[in-house]
Amino acid sequence: MTSGSQQGIDSGARIFLDPGDVVLVENPTYLAALQAFAAYQVRLVAVPSDDEGMQVDRVAALIAAHRPKLIYLVPSFQNPKGTTLPPARRTALVEIAAAHRVAILEDDPYGELSFAGPPPRPIAADSHGNVLYLSTFSKTLAPGLRLGWLWGDAAIVRKATIAKQAIDLHTATLAQRATTALLARFDYAGHVARIREVYRERCATMLGALAEYLPADCRWVAPTGGMFVWLQLPAGLDADALLPAAIARKVAFVPGSAFFVEEIRRDFVRLNFSNQPPASIVEGMRRFGQVIDAAQARPRSPRNR
Repeated sequence: MTSGSQQGIDSGARIFLDPGDVVLVENPTYLAALQAFAAYQVRLVAVPSDDEGMQVDRVAALIAAHRPKLIYLVPSFQNPKGTTLPPARRTALVEIAAAHRVAILEDDPYGELSFAGPPPRPIAADSHGNVLYLSTFSKTLAPGLRLGWLWGDAAIVRKATIAKQAIDLHTATLAQRATTALLARFDYAGHVARIREVYRERCATMLGALAEYLPADCRWVAPTGGMFVWLQLPAGLDADALLPAAIARKVAFVPGSAFFVEEIRRDFVRLNFSNQPPASIVEGMRRFGQVIDAAQARPRSPRNR
């Protein structure tokens, strides 16, 4: 048991990595994972991604060129892109990593939040003992419930347990007891089903509002679960420069530059649809469209009025 899946990322880095080692990561990828790896003085090598997640067909060549110790990814409803790695790519990644004796750190905090059918099958389900799987209750029970878990080969988990004891001795037993008691008398599956439906509605609302209020040259991919929409701004706009004007109109987003390794892109933003009701999402996207229009200094097209 971990203090959220974030501690699991740190534990994986602790037991696998030495200064100077290489970690393959999706580009873009979860920014707090980048922060965790930075503490261990490793070198991050980016694996390109597309609308279906990590381009697994590029991994073997990158392993040969850089000899990484670890591959890190968020395969389901990825943060920040919202993409989901298809089953064929998952199987291929496990086989490639096993053949080259490279460990995989699978970070899966959003997997249960699927809008279309059962959650995606974890990469770890087909592991050859080389996958360390992380998840958490913070996305399903409560954000402040820092209670997650790490699963994998028994010898690796034992090393992670010893490393964790040096950090905090153990995950808070009060939180573990409270969660255990809750799960014993609470319809967890029904609760998650309700969350999925709420998030599905909010996601659909955001996508509709983006189509209505944003310029036609914005681009995004509709996620099938999770919490995020990854939006590409019109050419020439910088998300970091755009943020103060958005905040002034009480619209917040995360500039995409924070999620990139190597080639930093400034024309992306991460939008979150889980936090606000549909009416607020529509109003927020309307204001966001006005911010973009002002930055472009051009009138709205009739489609977007």
